[in-house]
Amino acid sequence: MNTARKDVHNSDIPVICRACEARHKGVCGALTPEQLTKLNRFTKQHSYQSGHELLSAGEDVHRYSNILRGVVKLSKLLADGRQQIVGLQFAPDFMGRPFREQSNVIADAATDVRVCSFPKAVLEELVRESPKLEHRLHEQTLEELDEAREWMLTLGRKSAGEKVASFLFLIAAHIDPELDAHEGPIQFELPLKRSDIADFLGLTIETVSRQITKLRKAGVIEVENNRTVIVPDLERLRSACERDD
Repeated sequence: MNTARKDVHNSDIPVICRACEARHKGVCGALTPEQLTKLNRFTKQHSYQSGHELLSAGEDVHRYSNILRGVVKLSKLLADGRQQIVGLQFAPDFMGRPFREQSNVIADAATDVRVCSFPKAVLEELVRESPKLEHRLHEQTLEELDEAREWMLTLGRKSAGEKVASFLFLIAAHIDPELDAHEGPIQFELPLKRSDIADFLGLTIETVSRQITKLRKAGVIEVENNRTVIVPDLERLRSACERDD
């Protein structure tokens, strides 16, 4: 039995929360049924199409969100108007920074996205009364810091082939929170255009395309319709992240 779903029929849990992966694996997992009920009174779920801007840099923050489905692209804007992708978020990540008055990043829907949002004031009140929630948010922040350090290593030291493999592994490992990577192939649509992937990795578009072709010819990935990627063996892709053949 999947232990993450033991309470899926718990009548004390709000109906909308019972089968929600953001609750089981995200920050809401730290809340009691009573706290979930309190938060649920203010939550709203929204769906956005790919390309929709969810949050602007410098915008006053009034709500936070859990990502329920899809990929969110985080970017920073330079003074001269240039924009750099600085991260990707997946379900069931928490989107926002508690106790910060303004956003310091631009958040765009890289794919079609569904989120569950709630007022900033309500969540921050729950943080103050729930050490477990505060701990869960702190854990996520540290995980993001660890991931940022790993990505610095990728950008600073890895070869072009290893960078592209690392990007594909990042997507494959996070694209579906319900998926068991050991059960079979992983299939996903590339959430970024080749030009965006190139900017994210510090490569040219031609180099990205060439390295994807090399991975395909080596049997590490399969590519359909230029956008759909199939990973037959996640561990083999992981190995390609640290060895350029």
